[in-house]
Amino acid sequence: MAQVKNGIRSTILVPVFIPAVVVILLLVIGTISNPTLAGETFSSVLAYITEKFGWFYMLSVAFFLVFIVSIAFTKWGNIKLGPDHAAPQYSFPAWFAMLFSAGYGIALLFFGVAEPVLHYASPPAGAAETVDSAKQAMQIAFFHWGFHIWAIYGLVGLVLGYFAFRHGLPLSIRSALYPLIGDKIYGPVGHVVDVFAILGTMFGIATTLGLSVAQINAGIHYLWPGVPVSVTVQIMSICIITGLAIFSVVAGMDKGVKRLSILNMVLAVSLMIFIFAVGPTIHILESFLQNTGSYLNHIIERTFNLQAYSRSDWIGNWTLFIFGWTISWAPFVGLFIAKISRGRTIRQFVVGVMMVPSIFTFLWFSVFGDTALHQIMNQGYSALIAEVQADHAVALFKLYEVLPLSSLITFITVILIITFFVTSSDSGSLVIDSLASGGATVTPVWQRVFWAASEGAVASSLLLAGGLSALQTMAIASALPFSIIMIASAFGMWRALVIEGHHYTSLKKDVQNRFSGTSGRGLWKKRLLGLVTFPDRQQVEEFMITTVSKAMHRVKRELSKQNWSAEVRYDEPRSRIYLEVSKENKIDFIYDIRMLEHALPDYAYPEMVHQDNAGRTYYRAEVFLRRGGQSYDIYGYDQHDIITDILDQFEKHLHFLHISPESLPWNMAEHDEMLMTDPESSQS
Repeated sequence: MAQVKNGIRSTILVPVFIPAVVVILLLVIGTISNPTLAGETFSSVLAYITEKFGWFYMLSVAFFLVFIVSIAFTKWGNIKLGPDHAAPQYSFPAWFAMLFSAGYGIALLFFGVAEPVLHYASPPAGAAETVDSAKQAMQIAFFHWGFHIWAIYGLVGLVLGYFAFRHGLPLSIRSALYPLIGDKIYGPVGHVVDVFAILGTMFGIATTLGLSVAQINAGIHYLWPGVPVSVTVQIMSICIITGLAIFSVVAGMDKGVKRLSILNMVLAVSLMIFIFAVGPTIHILESFLQNTGSYLNHIIERTFNLQAYSRSDWIGNWTLFIFGWTISWAPFVGLFIAKISRGRTIRQFVVGVMMVPSIFTFLWFSVFGDTALHQIMNQGYSALIAEVQADHAVALFKLYEVLPLSSLITFITVILIITFFVTSSDSGSLVIDSLASGGATVTPVWQRVFWAASEGAVASSLLLAGGLSALQTMAIASALPFSIIMIASAFGMWRALVIEGHHYTSLKKDVQNRFSGTSGRGLWKKRLLGLVTFPDRQQVEEFMITTVSKAMHRVKRELSKQNWSAEVRYDEPRSRIYLEVSKENKIDFIYDIRMLEHALPDYAYPEMVHQDNAGRTYYRAEVFLRRGGQSYDIYGYDQHDIITDILDQFEKHLHFLHISPESLPWNMAEHDEMLMTDPESSQS
């Protein structure tokens, strides 16, 4: 809830905001005061985590992948992230552009050329600079940036979207633990979870910002050699681009993040098409198919490969770093994906998040990585290897030197990196601000600005403390506690889905059964009348105020006699009336009637001649339950029929409470508010 102190509006949750800010502040101050000591500490921490917990990271990522794919292809895959009547908020192209820009657009630009070249020159196994090492390099790149990455992001996004939009819990990491710890998520345990999520997100974004400014610096130096490659230039770049991110974050989700994300995708796809056209096109297509097949063939082996018999720093510098970086980013990307995925089914979500970005990634690495390897192996451009080994950030720009229009595409790439940088920063600011506000989705501008500026400060301090090594260490270290939280979240969602399955079983009854037998012999006539009549707004309003209201009050009085708490509530601005029945520590029952406007069908009143169908509408009194709209109209029922329908639905609700192994006592206040304000609830 928003607070106003000394005229400044705030939504911050103090037990989360203060600890997170203190830890971040201590890190920044300590790093700046003694960069050398900080750098040594980071190196020691990285070595310890890699040696002691590498197996845990790999096992966790494998679990995430198996879990999210399994959930999608069960009967639970049809469940929506929101009420049953909810529709997706964004079109598929806009949705994909936003999740891709937030996900790892910068990583593809940084590693698209560098990683295949580096693995080709120094493979983890076998001889270097051979055909086998080239195949191995591409397979490793596919493995590092393929399904596993998006399984991590997707799991967090799926869990958050399910609990927030389906069950009305706060859009916050803590909500995923509700099935396991109940109302304790609102106490110290929940605060600690969100603090870890904020820290992981902050350090994950700082790593990305550090990589991006290193590449921006390399691109600017390539275009204008007088600009040196230095930490000073990179920190200046952070300051300038953080200012742009602040401007975007002030603009908000739709005006700022969405438009920049679409711009990112247009530039990225255009750049990829250009390289595909001027590069070895046929070789790219052939290698794309071959490497995809090899990736799928070896995915299980690589998932569990820890180099147990040939210890080296390779696994920590590459696989564990990339997976740890992704886990540390998961609160940010997952929460962001959840915010833009309301209304999609679990199966749509998983397929969209897993398949489309992964296929695009494989194509990206084939275009850029295989073009670089082709230049080295077939065109004699071996100097590229030494250049990339000396500085990973220059890889892309050095490849451009042997392609047409190198200066132009270098300039476009720098612009693309900046826009990816801005979308990552402003998206991260929105997410961290939401976490620090207990899941609030609408927050004051000053809070978003604060977090955007903090991200720049953390990235700058880590660059001072040791560049990429320090960024790498913080990404892996912050991922360790959050991976444990992710595992607990997965079990929490599984438990909630089991209970929802019981709920679905108890409610499974189609429309024909609803109108047969126990509902009375005369109801079929009223049902038929409802199919061929099209009342106006005034008629439906009068029906709800009189017949529906009286029927609900009669049920309320009888329930009260049996010591059940029941209330009939009106929501005139949204044209709805609902009966709410409560029982302590149980899910509330709500029978909700809403007046919805629909376009008049073509078969209505055929004897009338209409020049234009625009504006021809009629109204229905539709039934809504906890799970959303039930898609049937009760207009024309008498009080007895409505009471019968209420009792039918209430009976199924009681059956659900009875057959559930342990009904979850969801705190549904937020869910009620969501349904009341759902824009789709007042539309056809």
